[in-house]
Amino acid sequence: MAGSGELARHWQYTELPGVDLLRARYIRKTFVRHTHENFVIAAIADGVEVFHHGGGDVSAGAGALALVNPDTPHTGRAGVPEGWRYGAVYPSPEVVAAIAAETTSIRGTPGFIRPVLDDPYAVGLVHQILRAADEGNALAADTMLRVAVTRLLRLNGGPLPQRAVPTAGCRVAARARAVLEERMAEPPTLERLAGDLGTSPFALLRAFRGAYGMPPHAWLTDARVREARRLLDVGTAPAEAAVAVGFTDQPHLNRHFARIVGVPPGAYQRERKNVQDGGHRLLVPSDTWQNRSLHKTYAPEREENRTPTQGRSRTPPSYGTP
Repeated sequence: MAGSGELARHWQYTELPGVDLLRARYIRKTFVRHTHENFVIAAIADGVEVFHHGGGDVSAGAGALALVNPDTPHTGRAGVPEGWRYGAVYPSPEVVAAIAAETTSIRGTPGFIRPVLDDPYAVGLVHQILRAADEGNALAADTMLRVAVTRLLRLNGGPLPQRAVPTAGCRVAARARAVLEERMAEPPTLERLAGDLGTSPFALLRAFRGAYGMPPHAWLTDARVREARRLLDVGTAPAEAAVAVGFTDQPHLNRHFARIVGVPPGAYQRERKNVQDGGHRLLVPSDTWQNRSLHKTYAPEREENRTPTQGRSRTPPSYGTP
């Protein structure tokens, strides 16, 4: 995707199963409220990203990571006029759980505690994962992914809260979600959905927001884009995928897809069909991280033992909540 200085590439590397990859520079891009099935580990190279998370806005600047757990509603936009440049990996819950079980003492479902973490070393690891995937270096990509996830879980990880006992409102919200999943292409109105579930429209709206962090119509758009991604992954044409999930046409899908995934569906599908084509690289990390020697990957303890000011003079601070 290119336009007005904005570039993005969303792809997979066959030797990293269960992991999506992204490299992008955005200036005016705005991500609407959405969720991911996978973890988000976004390493900011330049600029500042602001995203709504957990009831408020947080910011991540160069040298920091934006970290989002699966199925957690969040947004995204530029925090400075020049936008932000970043690389991101999206490991599945299964990938993260397997790494956590082998390398940490976390019990239960592992996840991230804070949405922003200042750690230039981990930022460098993320960019090296992307570079190794571009170059077809499976050993390096797999190694650095495991090192990066382990480091982030040790610095900012813990068990995710267990789900509370479902209330009556949560049960109604879950039933509404099941109806919307089943009738994704032809959903009922809020009034009809509430009536079928034996509640009022506003009661359903409150319950659904409380359970899923967004109103039913926003959740449905997110779910449609998620299903469209699955269809595109198996080769369905974008126009056919659009109609199958309930959008009126391909331009309708394009608009929502780009506001959630970050690239248009056509570009997304082309990259998935050619996951190891290095000629499609659009962005590279800055020289500071790109030229790090690989042996430093195996010595994170020395980095952790630095004083807070060592090695960070060239890295602007991030602005995450304490």
